[in-house]
Amino acid sequence: MKLTGRQTLVLIAAVCVVPVLASYLAFYVWQPAKSTNYGALLEPRPVVQEALFEIDGEPFSPGQLRGRWILAYAGASTCDESCRQTLYYMRQVRTALGKEMDRVERVWLLTDPGRPDEALLKQHPGLHVVRAERSALLAQLDAAGAGVGTARAVMTIDPLGNLMMRFPADPEPKRMLKDLERLLKASRIG
Repeated sequence: MKLTGRQTLVLIAAVCVVPVLASYLAFYVWQPAKSTNYGALLEPRPVVQEALFEIDGEPFSPGQLRGRWILAYAGASTCDESCRQTLYYMRQVRTALGKEMDRVERVWLLTDPGRPDEALLKQHPGLHVVRAERSALLAQLDAAGAGVGTARAVMTIDPLGNLMMRFPADPEPKRMLKDLERLLKASRIG
């Protein structure tokens, strides 16, 4: 089959124009999901630095964990089944990080003056249990959607002390782990 001069010109134009049109179509019309993360990204803002105390009476401030990623959970000392499940997930996700687990700390902010069950505390070695009732830190987490009064979420604080991500109240540990692995891989600090 022999092409005429006009057909050759149209064929060359098509070969050059079709990729450009396809790129515009892909960029402006067909847009894949905006994000691949499970947790909701928050506008990074510094966490309130205030003097609090752990349940054993030791002083605690979020600043003392600076340089590490923090998984923070706020809940009552009575710790219902949902609370126990969330604390378990936090521990398992941290453990699943393997050699990177030392870059992550876990904090349970108590929303009341009670004392958690000793058996529960023994199941979670390394967990910072902090008295935070009526604290500015608790108010900040609640304002960021932690739901201290209702369905409680796990919040992530970066190594610089900024509140930056919120996981759902009943988190899926595999998806939570995937987000943390991405954060740790991309982070040059902590």
